[in-house]
Amino acid sequence: MDRALVFSTWVLGLCICASSFASAAIVEHTFNVKNLTVNKLCRNQVITAVNGSLPGPTLRVHEGDTLVVHVFNKSPYNLSIHWHGIFQYLSGWADGPEFATQCPIQPGLSYTYRFNVTGQEGTLWWHAHVGWLRATVYGALIIRPRSGHSFPFPKPHREIPIVLGEWWNANVIDVENQALATGASPNLSDAYTINGHPGRLYPCSSNDTFRLKVVHGKTYLLRIINAALNNQLFFKIANHNLTVVAVDATYTNPYATDVVVVAPGQTTDVLLTTDQMPARYYMAASAYHSVAGVPFPNTTTIGVIAYSGTTPSTPIMPLLPAFNDTPTTHKFFSNITALVSSRFWTPVPREVDERMFITMGMGLSACNLPTCQGPFGLKFAASMNNASFQFPTQLSMLEAFFRDVSGIYTTDFPDNPPLQFDYTNSTNSFNRALLNTTKSTKVKKLKFNSTVEVVLQNTALIGIENHPIHLHGFNFYVLAQGFGNYNPAIDGTKFNFVNPQERNTIGVPVGGWAVIRFRANNPGVWLMHCHLDVHLPWGLATAFVVENGPTAATTLPPPPSDFPKC
Repeated sequence: MDRALVFSTWVLGLCICASSFASAAIVEHTFNVKNLTVNKLCRNQVITAVNGSLPGPTLRVHEGDTLVVHVFNKSPYNLSIHWHGIFQYLSGWADGPEFATQCPIQPGLSYTYRFNVTGQEGTLWWHAHVGWLRATVYGALIIRPRSGHSFPFPKPHREIPIVLGEWWNANVIDVENQALATGASPNLSDAYTINGHPGRLYPCSSNDTFRLKVVHGKTYLLRIINAALNNQLFFKIANHNLTVVAVDATYTNPYATDVVVVAPGQTTDVLLTTDQMPARYYMAASAYHSVAGVPFPNTTTIGVIAYSGTTPSTPIMPLLPAFNDTPTTHKFFSNITALVSSRFWTPVPREVDERMFITMGMGLSACNLPTCQGPFGLKFAASMNNASFQFPTQLSMLEAFFRDVSGIYTTDFPDNPPLQFDYTNSTNSFNRALLNTTKSTKVKKLKFNSTVEVVLQNTALIGIENHPIHLHGFNFYVLAQGFGNYNPAIDGTKFNFVNPQERNTIGVPVGGWAVIRFRANNPGVWLMHCHLDVHLPWGLATAFVVENGPTAATTLPPPPSDFPKC
């Protein structure tokens, strides 16, 4: 049965590949990355930006196109760009994360990313993948259907990217470095933004508010992206319902809701029908914060939706959920299902080759600093299965894989946690016997085309929280998710094999778990990590090394001639 599925998937891939040559185009862009002085929240601030804008340019392609982006690093920092959610089949050299798939582009140098955009439609995005630079180096990546194909819903009147961001009244690299130097949590952001605008609820921001003019009776496609570094966000529009039609560039069954929840890294496409009394309405975003007792930026960014022909008036404000409204969050995430009639849907593989149970959470590591401000005089760390991930610095992991260089990583990432305990019991939050972890670069090696099932289990260590986990190189099926400790005898009966949502980033429920499944059909090195940038440098990550397939068509090619050197 599964062999038949593999064959049919292979045939589908050939059909997609063949059709792409018929209508593919080359879409070319240039990114000039350099310092930019902007005025926000009553002060001038120097940021790193692409082409002098925040967000950076929106890239628009059709499925089947080849995207070529020339990146000139004129900033004072090392740089790489990740094309978040792009499969990068046999183009892993272009995936972007620093020291995972490439060495960084050093100041004054350049690199050209080139890859095909095949088998995907919808909203993705791009961002820097070096430290906290993605706070200001990011933008939308929109994949429209190729010629002759259409959306699986009525064509909207307009399509509008809604990119949610996070803003610091500081140099974000300094904020990150200070946290790493003290071993403590970083300073909180000063604002959230919509398409780079904080909105009039913040100081000096009355004229720094995103505005969208709409026509009564039309339907608009809002492409919502959470580009914030460290916060999941609620999004609402006063007096209007929304219909979810896609997540992470995969189509969904239409899901009506008055609130959208997006974790960092996620995208959600919604249809907005302007069927209310012509007036002005606020769109708003605020934090979903699941860690009790831990400070967070409890502020709200707003934009204005103005019906055409209306006179200026005070817009109506939506009632946002409480910051800790986990029931609303879980209802939203768990009610999304895949549109199995969509063009690129494939059934869930039923036979599993690799099963993993991965615990995730905060912890502590030894302090080699004069003073560490973490608990017990140590510094904060984060880990998966008690392995706190540390990126190499001499060579990228992908180049080490390609050239068979030893000493860059080890292939002993454990399939199970080294110690079983009551994972979500808050009495274990500061259990010294469970908190300590050590730094390593451990990965999991996978055979080409193997099917992998992963149970992602949150823990209560340090604090109970929702972790957004992003997998590079693949989409995965979300088979089930819930609260407490995963119980295979009970929770295994809840798996959705009919129409589970497909994603590249999942918010694993606070004090809970999620089960994902994917087929490792893309040779190379692919990170799986928390998309909270406070947690990635602390080590909440691992990587999958997928071996080459049996043919030249399933083997990673050599790197481009201008590939960055370490």
